[in-house]
Amino acid sequence: MEKKSLAAVVQYQEERFTKKILFQQGESVVFVLNFMPGQKLPVHKHPGADVYILALKGNGTIHVNEAEQPLIEGETIYIAGDESFAYTNDSSSPSSLHVVLSKLPSPAYAKEI
Repeated sequence: MEKKSLAAVVQYQEERFTKKILFQQGESVVFVLNFMPGQKLPVHKHPGADVYILALKGNGTIHVNEAEQPLIEGETIYIAGDESFAYTNDSSSPSSLHVVLSKLPSPAYAKEI
């Protein structure tokens, strides 16, 4: 068993969003993305992986395959690996997303930024 505190990975930077790894086992990874107001996660895909996102803190907008909708604190969303998606913190407060990738498309996805 391994236990970690979410408080340790909720870290914001003015310059860019942050990604903090919680767990990595085999081809799966769990991490937290942290956004200051106005920061964005660019459009991308995770081919061959399932993506599960929980709005851990704050609110923003999720864009999936050209459609956009609010992602409110406490909501969760599933995104298939072949769907393109992006996120924008368009609120006035910081936001954090808890993300689970079921299969790593490449080792680069398990690096902190």
